[in-house]
Amino acid sequence: MRRLYTRARAALGAALLAAVAYGCASDSPDITGAAELSLGQQQGLERAMQVQERHTPAVMADADVVGTAVGLDVAGNPVIKVYLARGEARGLPGQLEGFRLVPEVTGPIYALSSMAQGAQARPRAPPVDRTARFPRPVPIGVSTGHPDITAGTIGARVTDGTNFFALSNNHVYANTNAAPLGDNVLQPGPYDGGQDPADAIGTLDDFEPIMFSGGANNVIDAAIARSSTSLLGNATPADGYGTPRATTVGAVPGLRVMKYGRTTGQTKGRVDAVNATVNVNYGTPGVARFVGQVVIVGGGFSAGGDSGSLIVVQSGTDARRPVALLFAGGGGYTIANPINAVLTRFGVTVDGN
Repeated sequence: MRRLYTRARAALGAALLAAVAYGCASDSPDITGAAELSLGQQQGLERAMQVQERHTPAVMADADVVGTAVGLDVAGNPVIKVYLARGEARGLPGQLEGFRLVPEVTGPIYALSSMAQGAQARPRAPPVDRTARFPRPVPIGVSTGHPDITAGTIGARVTDGTNFFALSNNHVYANTNAAPLGDNVLQPGPYDGGQDPADAIGTLDDFEPIMFSGGANNVIDAAIARSSTSLLGNATPADGYGTPRATTVGAVPGLRVMKYGRTTGQTKGRVDAVNATVNVNYGTPGVARFVGQVVIVGGGFSAGGDSGSLIVVQSGTDARRPVALLFAGGGGYTIANPINAVLTRFGVTVDGN
């Protein structure tokens, strides 16, 4: 797990450096709302991450703090964000080693199965019913799940060069560590009427275990199910963005992104912060701490049942390039795993164009 976080952290640094070049093209993603993310901003974000990581254990010792992250303020200056479960910040300093501390109330952060926060999440009125049973091969971005869960989302079709897999979350395909390898995964998910084995589209092939011990630092909530091109397609339904691209992009603050998921369909948002450490509530299994995460904001970007959705760049020359894998959220904030950490763990690439 530590090696996975180290690789993810190194990739994040590379992404920040690469972001300096993004703004040079007029049709590139809107990174900060300005023409480009400057070298000074990139270096400032790196320094802010180092400060954030040094102080996070002490800051998160407060029971009301559910996470920390690094972002940019409206003037483009690096800041350290502190996410709060409730109320006003108490006892937090105004700054840490010269970086302004910005408290934001997110409420508790939950893994976004279709029963997240105790609510039975139903999709918005869609042009496409993403909870339906689709003819095979099924599209990505629609209802799926292990027979013992409610429902989540197929994120992407991925490949190791020979075999093809459906990508989603551990808590969607592996029932939060409880499922044995070889179990069926369904489309649609059980909450949406999926039946085992009639609606199987593959079998659980691998997952990254989620550690719930106090000192554990998780990086990804992800799993893959072995499938085939006859059972699983690689594009969204007709009302979505289409086929994701095979090459990825690292998340940087301000990057405009979109996703297509089981509950909220295609939505758009913005990367608000990176290198997030967050406590995520999984219900009965407990709370798991994740590090190196991506935080996305935007009204209605995600809801329960969107877990597993692939997050991609919204527009410009990098449009549809994968950025992250959605798995949790709360209070208008969406939490996602950096996609490169997910793909590296399983030795796969997105089967896109």
